[in-house]
Amino acid sequence: MKFKPSIHIGIVTVLIVSGLWFCNQPGVKDKQQKVIIQKPRNLVINRILQDGRLVAATDYNSTNYFIYRGEPMGYQYEMLKSFADYLGVKLDLRIINDLEKSFNCIQMGTCELLAIGLTITKDRAEQFSFSEPLSQTRQMLVQRKPKNWRNMQTMEQIDRMVIRNPLDLAGKTIHIQKNSTYKLRLDNLSNEIGADIQIIEHDDATTEELIEMVADDKIEFTVCDEHIALVNKKFYPDLDVKTAISFPQNVAWAVRKGSDGLLDTLNAWLKDFKKSRTSAYMYNKYFRNSRTINIAKSEFSSLQGGKISPYDQTIRQYSSMIDWDWRLLASLIYQESRFYPEAKSWAGAFGLMQLMPHTAEKYGVDSLSPPEDQIKAGVEFIRLLDKQFVDKIEDKDERTKFVLASYNAGIAHVYDARRLAEKYNKDPNKWDENVDYYLLNKSKPEYYNDSVVKYGYCRGTEPYNFVYDILDRFHHYKNVIND
Repeated sequence: MKFKPSIHIGIVTVLIVSGLWFCNQPGVKDKQQKVIIQKPRNLVINRILQDGRLVAATDYNSTNYFIYRGEPMGYQYEMLKSFADYLGVKLDLRIINDLEKSFNCIQMGTCELLAIGLTITKDRAEQFSFSEPLSQTRQMLVQRKPKNWRNMQTMEQIDRMVIRNPLDLAGKTIHIQKNSTYKLRLDNLSNEIGADIQIIEHDDATTEELIEMVADDKIEFTVCDEHIALVNKKFYPDLDVKTAISFPQNVAWAVRKGSDGLLDTLNAWLKDFKKSRTSAYMYNKYFRNSRTINIAKSEFSSLQGGKISPYDQTIRQYSSMIDWDWRLLASLIYQESRFYPEAKSWAGAFGLMQLMPHTAEKYGVDSLSPPEDQIKAGVEFIRLLDKQFVDKIEDKDERTKFVLASYNAGIAHVYDARRLAEKYNKDPNKWDENVDYYLLNKSKPEYYNDSVVKYGYCRGTEPYNFVYDILDRFHHYKNVIND
C-alpha cells in the first residue's frame, strides 16, 4: 500500500554513502495529497479519517484471504484495500475464522467493517447494518460423487446416486459451521419437508475444513455458499455441489448499527466499484481463474505448504543473528527482490537483499554469490545499522523502524530527520508522526535546506513507504504463517 497522507498531517562511511545516492536524484516530484470524499457526518467515519486507518475483519480461506509466494491475496482482502485507498487511509486487517467472534468484533466496536461475504437475513439485519449487495448466492449441498463416477457414461447415472431433491435429506446428518445461516435454512427445510434433519454445528471447523472432511469421506454432507462450493470443487473433483437448498440470497459487508456515515460512504464507493473493470478482474481472478487450484496446492501457499519463499530455512537461521522474527526479515527480502536472487535495480543494487556494490563488497559478496551468502551479508548490514541506534532507542520494535528506513534511504538521511524532529519539538526517538514526518518531507526545500540538515534532499516517500509496507506485510505473515 502506497502512502496517502491523512487529512490532518500537517558513523560508518558505508552507511552514509548507501543512502545519499538514492535520495539525491534530481527531478523527483512529491506525491500530492488527494482528498477523495466530503467531510464525514458521523463519529465512525470521522474517526477512521482522523486516525488514518480502517479496521476491518475478514476470514482466512482459499478465496477471502491467504498468502501466496509472500504476497497477501484474496477477494475480500483486495476489495478492502481498494476501499481503504478510496478513503485515503491504511487498512488494519483482522483475521477471524470464528463467526461469533466476527460478530462480536463489530458489535463491540473493535472492528469497523466486517467483510466475510455475509448473506443478509432478517435476524442479521436486526443486529447489523448491511451494505448494498456485493452479489447473490445460493446455499448448496456438498456431497461426494459415487466412488465409480469416472466410469459412468452419463450425468444421469451420477444424478441417480446422489441427492438432487432436498426432500431426500430427511433423516440425513449434515455438518455445518456454528453460527452460520445454514442452520436456519436447514431448520426451515426440515419443517418444510415434515421430517427431521440431524444438524451438527462445529465451532472448531470452518466451512472449507468441513468441505475437505466430506472429500476425505469423514462426514457425508455439509452446506456452503455457491461461490465457495464452485471454488472448492476445483480442489476436490470427487465432490458434487449441484444441489441447491435455498433461493438466491444477497451477500454484503456489515457495519455496526448507527454507522450511517460509514455505510453511506461505503455504498457510494460500491456503486461505482461494482461497475468497474477492477471489480470484474478481481472476481474472475479468484472465482474463475484456472490457476486457483495450483495456487492453493502450492508449497508457497499458506493454505497448503505454509512456506513464504524457497529460502525460509536460511532466513530463519540468519534472523536469529539480529533477534528478528524470521517473518519480518522475509518481508524485507520480499520488498527488495520478491525472493528473486538475480534481481538487479536500475541503480545497481542486486540480489535478494538488494545491496549496493560498495556495501556488498564490505561483506564479501557480489551478484554471483549464492542466496545464502546474500542473506547473511544483508543481515550483517542490518546488524550494523541496529548498533547505531541501540543506545538511543531502547524499544526494539521502535528501533526496527529506524533500521528499515536506514536500510532503504541511508542512515544519514534518518539522522537528518531525527535532527529536524528535535528542532521542531518532536521526539527524535519515535518514528510514527515524529521522525517519519520529517523524513517524508525531506524532499521539500524548507526542510532539506534547514540549517540542521547535513545531507540535503531525500525522496522521502520511498523510505516512508518502505517501512510501512514491510511492517504491514509482516503483520499479514503473522496472521497465517507459523513462527
